[in-house]
Amino acid sequence: MRFHVAPQSFGSSPYFHINRPLTRRSLLDIKNGLAQCLDDQIPADTAKGQASVLIPLANVMGVPGILLEVRGKTLRSHSGEVSFPGGRVDATDPSYLDAALRETHEEIGIRAQNIEILGQIGPPEVNLGGNMVVYPFVGFVHAGSSHLDHNMADVDDEPLPSCDLDVIRRSVSQTEVGAVFHLPFSALTSPGRLRASLFRGNRPYWAIGVQDLVPNGTPNPALVEDLPNQQESHSTDDSEIGVGKYGSLEVWGLTGWYLYLLMKRLRLYR
Repeated sequence: MRFHVAPQSFGSSPYFHINRPLTRRSLLDIKNGLAQCLDDQIPADTAKGQASVLIPLANVMGVPGILLEVRGKTLRSHSGEVSFPGGRVDATDPSYLDAALRETHEEIGIRAQNIEILGQIGPPEVNLGGNMVVYPFVGFVHAGSSHLDHNMADVDDEPLPSCDLDVIRRSVSQTEVGAVFHLPFSALTSPGRLRASLFRGNRPYWAIGVQDLVPNGTPNPALVEDLPNQQESHSTDDSEIGVGKYGSLEVWGLTGWYLYLLMKRLRLYR
């Protein structure tokens, strides 16, 4: 089922190609593109606490895309949902960015020295609970020491080395993370994956189906069995609560909204 209000159409990003590995040149182009949105860093609303997340771009098996996690089933909030690595900013964190990098290492085992920060998107939104402003950062995950071996001045179009997803999966926090998966850029324009949705009731964006990309990903049988009733009762409601609107894993809610903002900034979405 589709919402009657749909986001705008797809474009061809001038910063990267959806089917070619990211290169040093495309990273520089993305960095320059994100630098143009510095005016978007004022939070849309206020809250007592702060959190930050990392949107980790990565090549995996020569395919460019984004690393995402499925939150652990035992977590008190948003368990089993798709998210970016990140969390609450601690008093000991020097900055919001440092918090995002710390949480990324704690959750999926990727160290800060292997992450090249490309910029930020915004405006930062308040989480669904209303108690934290969530600051989103964008970075590229380098395989091994590839980040240390190059300088941004050495711009070329050679594909950057791919991350080994199996190695990352062996390093995840068993309590915080249920799974890690790679969402290819090409999937972001695949009609079969996209569901037109409304963020917080009035802002159109694309929710993205990722069930088949998650190891051992299976829909909630109870939710699937009740699908006709869900479609009827929620046809104009997106509460952002749960793994996806109809029990199948989706990138939606605040995670989906930030991904949509990033793709609009990089002009994959118009």
